This record gives sequence, C-alpha cells and structure tokens, in this order.
Amino acid sequence: MAESPLAVKVQDMLNEEKWTRAALGSYSITSLKELDALLEEASREKAIDEIKALCDEHLGHTKNSVVALYLSGVIALMRQQIDDSAMVGLIDLFVDNKKWNVVEFVCQRMLDFGENKTALRRLAECYEADSRPDDMYAVWERLVRVDYDEADIVKALAERREKEGKTEEAVDFYKKALHRYINKGLFTNVKEIWTKLVESCPEDIDFFFHVQRKIAKQISEDKAASLLLDLYRHYKTTADWNTALDILRVVIDYDDKNPALRKEVVECYRGKYAGHSHLEDYIRLSNIGQSYRSMHEAMADFEKHIAFDAGNFVYHRTWNVGRIASVSGDEIVIDFAKSRGHKMTLKMAIDSLVTLSKDHIWVLKAIWSKEKLHDKVKNDPAWALRILIKSFDNRADLKRIKAELVPSVLTASEWNSWSAKARDILKTDSMFGNATDAIGTYIVRDRPLSYEEKIYNQFKAEKNFFARVQCLRDFLENGEPDSDFFAEMLAFFTGFVRSYQTANEQVVAAYLFLKELAAKYSFLKGAAALGFAELFEDIEDPVSVYEGIKDAELKRSFLQHVRTFIPDWADVYVRIFPYCLNDSMLETLKAAGHEDKLVRMVLDIIENYRDHREAFIWVVRNLRNEEWFKAIGLSYEKILITLVHILDISFKEIENHRDTTENRKINKQVQTILFSEGALDAFVEESDADTVERVYTLVADVKDLDPAIKMRLRRKIMDKWPEFKVSGEEEKTVVSRGLMVTAEKYEEKNKLLAEILEVEVPANQKEIAYALSLGDLRENAEYKAAKEKQDELNAKVAKLKNEIERAQIFDKSTLNASKIAFGTVATLLNETTGETETYTILGPWESDPERNIISYLSPLGKKLLNHKPGERLQFVIHERKFQYRVERIETAQF
Repeated sequence: MAESPLAVKVQDMLNEEKWTRAALGSYSITSLKELDALLEEASREKAIDEIKALCDEHLGHTKNSVVALYLSGVIALMRQQIDDSAMVGLIDLFVDNKKWNVVEFVCQRMLDFGENKTALRRLAECYEADSRPDDMYAVWERLVRVDYDEADIVKALAERREKEGKTEEAVDFYKKALHRYINKGLFTNVKEIWTKLVESCPEDIDFFFHVQRKIAKQISEDKAASLLLDLYRHYKTTADWNTALDILRVVIDYDDKNPALRKEVVECYRGKYAGHSHLEDYIRLSNIGQSYRSMHEAMADFEKHIAFDAGNFVYHRTWNVGRIASVSGDEIVIDFAKSRGHKMTLKMAIDSLVTLSKDHIWVLKAIWSKEKLHDKVKNDPAWALRILIKSFDNRADLKRIKAELVPSVLTASEWNSWSAKARDILKTDSMFGNATDAIGTYIVRDRPLSYEEKIYNQFKAEKNFFARVQCLRDFLENGEPDSDFFAEMLAFFTGFVRSYQTANEQVVAAYLFLKELAAKYSFLKGAAALGFAELFEDIEDPVSVYEGIKDAELKRSFLQHVRTFIPDWADVYVRIFPYCLNDSMLETLKAAGHEDKLVRMVLDIIENYRDHREAFIWVVRNLRNEEWFKAIGLSYEKILITLVHILDISFKEIENHRDTTENRKINKQVQTILFSEGALDAFVEESDADTVERVYTLVADVKDLDPAIKMRLRRKIMDKWPEFKVSGEEEKTVVSRGLMVTAEKYEEKNKLLAEILEVEVPANQKEIAYALSLGDLRENAEYKAAKEKQDELNAKVAKLKNEIERAQIFDKSTLNASKIAFGTVATLLNETTGETETYTILGPWESDPERNIISYLSPLGKKLLNHKPGERLQFVIHERKFQYRVERIETAQF
C-alpha cells in the first residue's frame, strides 16, 4: 500500500494507465522526462525504495506497464543493479510499435549510467531502422569496445573503413574480428579475414605468428598450418627466404610428415643460397628430401654445412680470422693470416671453426686498414654500435665494446668522448634496446621494448613511492648500475634527501634506500650526504614516519639506524613498539637493561588498549608468562574482559566500514585466543560461577559474534552449573538485526561456502591462469568466461558471507509455545473459509511454502508472530483480507 505522497501519485498513474488502457502511441519523450522529474523528487524525498517496490509489484500482473517498466528500470540503473530487464522490455515495446525516437531516448537514458551492450545494440538497430547509417556505425564502434563476443559488427566496421580508404583503421578492425572469430571457432570466417590481412599487411609477421598459435590451440593445428601456408606463399613470391623458412618451421611443427613441405624447404634454400658453389651437395648430404629424416634435424645440418663456402669468413681460436679459399668434396682450404692454404676436413671445420658474417668486427679488423676502420668508428658511432653488437650474437655491453675498440681502434682518450655519444645513441635510438636478462647489455632492436625500458617506463609511470623503490631493486636484479636509466631513477631518490623541508616518511625512506644501495655499490656512498642523526632531528613524529614506510626492508633499516645513531633510542623504541610488535625490539631493550621502560610501555598499552588493540593482543599472547609481566598484577579475568571488549569494538568498526581489513585481522586474532585456543573454556573450568557470569554476560552482548560460539560457551557453562542463568537474559524471537536460523541450516550454508572457497574458487583461478597464458585478453574467450565465472563466484561468496554474518542460530532451549514464535507450529481457523490451516514458523533459509513452512520475516509470518491461542487476527496482505483465530500452538520438530 502506497504511503508517501509520491508513492500515492505513482499508484494513481499506474491505476490510470491500467484502467484507461493507455496506448503506446500516447507516450512520448516528454512523458518519460516527466517520469524522470518524478524520480528526482522521489530521490530527494527518500521515496525511491517505496516506488520501486510498488512498480515491481505492479509488473507482476501488468507486465507491459510503461510507467512501471520505466520507473523500475531507471531505479535499477541508479542502483547499478545487473538486471536491466525492465528497460529492455520497455525498448521492445516501443520497437514493436516503431516509435524510434522513444527507443533512442530510452537507450540513451540507459547509457547515461555507463556503456551497456544491450542499450548500444538496440540503439544501433534504432538508427538502422531510422536510416541513420553514420549514427549506427558510431554506436557500433562503441559496442565492439564493450562486447568482446561481437565479431560480425567488427568485420562490418573494417569493411566500411576499407571502402573509405582508411586502410590502417580497416586493418585494426580486421585483426580484432579475426581474434573474435577464432574465439568462436568459426574457421570459415577466420580464413576469410586471414586472407584479407595477408593481402593488406603481410609484413606484420609477429601478428600472424601470434594468431596462428591461437588457431592451433582453439581450432586445430592442421587449420593453423593451412593458413600459414597461405602466408608462406606470399613470402616465397617476394623471395623473402628467411621469413618463408621461419613460417615453414612452424608448419613442420604441426605437420612434419607432409612430403610437400620438404620440397618447399628445398626450394627456399635454393632461392636463399642460389650462388653457393656446393648448394646441391649440402642438400643431398642433409637428406632433407628423405622421409625417414627429421626435417628439423635435416635443416639444422644443412644450415651448418652451407655456411662453409668459398669466400666466407671463419674464426679459429689459434689462427684467428680466415677466409675459405675452396671447398672440394670433403676437403676445405682456408687462408689464415699466419697459415695460408690450411686444409682440413669438412667435419673438422664444422667442429673447430666459427663462421663469421662479412661485417663482423673481427672480419673488418682483418680486411680494412686501421685508419679506415678508426675513421668509420669514430665518425659514425651508430654504425659502429650496430656492427659491434651484432658481432657478438646481438648482445654486448659497453665494457665488451670498449675491450673490442680500445686500444685496437680508438685510444683511451678518444673512447671517453666516443662512449658518451654511444650511450646517448643507445638510450634514444629506436634501433637499439636492452637485453631482457641483463640491464646494461644492449641489442639491435627487433621488438618494441626491451626489459630495461619496460622497468624504466614502469618506474616513470608508477605514482607510489615504495613501488618505485621495488622497481629500482628489480632493475638491479639483472644488470649493473652503469646505465643511464639507473642514473635517472637514482636521481629521483637523491632529490628527496638533498632538498627536503620536512623529514617525512618518503624523505627518510629515500635516505635509507640510498644507504642500502651504497652498501652494494661503493661509488654511491656520497648519494646520502647527511648523517642519520641529523636527519632524525628533523623528524617530528617517529611513529608516523615508521608507519608511513611501506617497505619491510626499509622498516628494519629504520630501527637499526635508530639503535645505532640515536642516543635515546630506547625511548624511541618504546614509542614505536605498539605499531611494530617486533620481538627483537624487546630483546634489545632487555639486553640493554631497560626492563623498567618495558613495564611502563606494557602498562600504557593495557591502559590505552582501545588505541593499541593489536599491541594488547600481542602482549597477551607473547608476554603473559614472562616474570616481569606477571609482576604487573594483571588478572586473567581482566585480560579476558579486555579481549572481549576489543572483539566487540572490532565488530562495530567492521560494521561501520572503518579500517575493515585491520579490524578483521584483530577480530580473528581475538576469536582465536578466546575460542579456538580454548582460553574461555579454561577460564570456565578454573573460575567460580559469579566470575564466569560476568565474563559470559559481556560475551553474550557482542551482538555480531557467531551465535553458535555463544551457544557452545553457554553449554560449557551449563555442564558445570546446570542451573546457570544470566540475569536479564530474555527469550528473543527476532533479533534486532540479521535473521534467525536453525543450527542445521547454518551448518549447511557454511559447508556450501567452504565448498565454493576451497573447491570452486581454486578451480576458477586455474582457469584464469590458463586463459592468461593465451595472451591478448581483449580477444580471449577463455579469459572472459573464467572472469565471468569468477564474478559469479565472488557474488555467491559475498551473498553467503553476508547471510552467515547476519545469521543468529536459534537456541531450542529457549523455545516457548505459549505464543507464535520462531520454532512453533501454529494451527489457525480461517474464519473466511471455515478451514483449518497449519503453519510452521521458521526462518528464510528453512522456508518451504509448499509444506506450509513459512519465514517469520514473510508478510504472513510477521502478522502471526506473538499471538496466543484464542486470539483473533485481521489483516490485509497485497490487498487481500485475512481473518484467523489461533486454535493451538505447538513446538516444531527441527
């Protein structure tokens, strides 16, 4: 029944709509805007919930009510609820009646609350029906950014871009569509787009290699092989033999029994080594064409042999660089500088010589004049770096480069200026990068970013100070601190120490981190010029600084520096300890003869336990048996009472969303001491009834504590004192918050939660890990499915935890059948029909209307509660009148 004026107004609108059977044609955008204005007013008047309930109830019997659908739908969007069925239903109504302007308005209204796949799809359909193609394509572009399953529309967008001559944008869309068709397993579509991309951007070989791996995994290896052969034909036609061979190697992995591939490999080698004097001999010797020979092994043999040809350069550890003069049968003749016409078998050559490219630095040193090489290196550092780095398997550091150039090519003084230019080139030239496994080791770039650049970019992008500390530690894990990137990152920390105004946690942490680095790299000792004692004088609050340092290693370093450099370190330790709880700090204080300070510290923690809850728990757990602690005279009863108070405080803080994580941790620690470790059970056994009653009363008053725990403690007490009764304890039919449940249902819900957390969640995590391994999350169907499952499980867990936290287990011993209550069976005479009706009153979890088990929170249950035999009841539920007389009340069996 509507109560607020606005709800009454809405009820009138719903009735008018129903009675007059208002046609859809009578609704306009103006009508819907008026409903929006009503919702704004309802929000101010706090009548939203009432209007939502009213509309939902109305939709139960009038499903096509425009007013109810719109109001209910918009409220659901305001609440960020997942269910948008009301708005979708409304759109369908107007689509059926071709009211495209209203459809557009409703879709846009949904989109006011964020991108919505359904709204975008319907809006595009609206624009299509209304002959607005530009608007439709614009909406499609928004749709494909949020709907990762949609492939056909992505393809349509690609085709449109292609027609407009926007080739790069078309390629991007085709690539996106290809990924999505792969996820759907639609090979016909995959092949069509693959072919299109081979025509448009065959040079993007990394993309094709990545995609073919997905095709092999999600569709089949033979399909991946067939597509790769299409790509291969392009590179064969363009005589890019290296790439063609790379593609064939992958195809062979999928189909190594295919004899046609052997022919293609041979053709590629003939194209690549067309001028080689022994090409055909080496093809024959490698047995590439023989079906019994592994193709990969045959190719490796061929490539090892083919490097030995007249005119090619080789290196021998004794005779240095030589040039192959001739190859005849199994004999090879090499001209070394000190051994011209040197002969050896081909097998010996393969085992003892290293083949060199003609632009290897050792070759250039051997065949160029010293002056020519000197001038070229000095005047063209970029060329020199490319030559030098490629000469050593495409990885070299400046130390290796210097060893190669000084003094054989450049003098030491020339090296100083040349190396400065080289460092700048290595830092800025996109042709150079860093090895992923060693900072300071350089490569000629063949990919977008090196490991070093990634760490550096991560450092620059990272806003958190302590995350930057870890970035630099990670940087130094794989390299030396002679990199320019390192210098820039180091400058970030030295800047804090050299120009601080207040010694806050970041300044202190920067100082400690510089000291940490200086301990490893002696040349950094001057980075932190001032002493710790000088810095400490500028610290206003050592406790806040210690708490603000979010790095465990730096926290330890801070304490060590205080102990070493601060004269009154013991007082600082006493101030910090409640926030540190470090055993070694206590041992240090005791060893230094400061036991009196320890006692004062503990007394302060006990007196101010509300501010030092975690410290109090730590003290109780770790120091209670110490002789100096016993001398304080703190009784066990007071310890338990304080712990119960802390438990209650933590529950209230959690309920009020204050420091939830910290309070959950404290709450768990206290419950472990009191209940899991049996502190209260032991206390019951050792204490008298009056003392136990005082403590139990406090425990019973912790309203959010698991009722099962309270019940077990109460039973423990009653086992010792059967007549035990807490003064003031009264039967409670319905708790002030939460819900009553039976012990059996409570156990069942906990088992369900455990099943989800221990079985389903770990299984889902494995699914996500597998999906992540596939790469490209935007186009990864496995990842999306696993994440959706994760969201579903998280929702289940949150719902179950919330219900379990609210649950209060009903104590059967308090059941009283003198009135209708939880756990009773009520027999009623229906004075309207003259029939007898029987209802068992339990909770929402146990409710089963088909068996006449109803919840005490249901509309009927609420009306029946607390009535006694002989009483008459009259009430209305959902506009239906009820009239009963209570015949009898019995105890339910559960």
